[in-house]
Amino acid sequence: MRDEILYEVRGSAAWLTIDREERRNAVGVAALEMLLRHLDRAEADAAVRALCLTGAGREVFCAGADLADAGADAGSLPASYARVLKRLRAFPKPLVARVNGHCLAGGLGLMLSCDVIYARDGIHVGAPEVTVGLFPMMAAALLLRDGLRKKVLELVYTGGRMTAQEAEAAGLVTRIFPEAELDAAVSGVLERVARSAPRAVELGRRALAEAEGLPFVEAVDLLCARLGDVLRTEDAAEGLRAFLEKRAPRWKGR
Repeated sequence: MRDEILYEVRGSAAWLTIDREERRNAVGVAALEMLLRHLDRAEADAAVRALCLTGAGREVFCAGADLADAGADAGSLPASYARVLKRLRAFPKPLVARVNGHCLAGGLGLMLSCDVIYARDGIHVGAPEVTVGLFPMMAAALLLRDGLRKKVLELVYTGGRMTAQEAEAAGLVTRIFPEAELDAAVSGVLERVARSAPRAVELGRRALAEAEGLPFVEAVDLLCARLGDVLRTEDAAEGLRAFLEKRAPRWKGR
């Protein structure tokens, strides 16, 4: 059986591609479990500084769960999807979504789990679950965190769609690019992330996840403590030396 999630390292970034174009890049249990394995692989590779998630082709980034293909695994599909969302949320390296096509249903959860979301002009994002008697339960956890509440509620209650521009205005997309410029933009942001101090980025990403939802005073105290952790890293010492010596830093990720 062919791989449904392709894994490729390009420079300092691992690219994960949902390769089910014939199924609108919808994912079943097998694809989700493979995605989890590839995330473990990317985390263990010190040469990988960031991860890019995308879909095969140009029509659909991800159409959500493939219920028709799940068969006997249909009952375990929600649990597998939840594991993936939690794993992406806790992943220590920056995540970039290359949204090359429409992003629908459970695909929204995968997209919104990423830190930076670059989408091509002309795509739509949508939550059609209520039109088939379902509801975007787990994706809604991310929609409500990242998007404007009233815009999100309209989307999920009506099963509607947003244009790329509407999604950007609602806080669900970072930037929009013409199709011809999307790949260069994604590669550019991945390269810029790779030039950043890897240990600082890792500790920072985890700290932001910990602080999310805390009252302001508790969040500041937590982040102050985490800054102490960053200051004790070898990369922080190297960064200061490089600044004083007016040279590019040589990061070790320690």
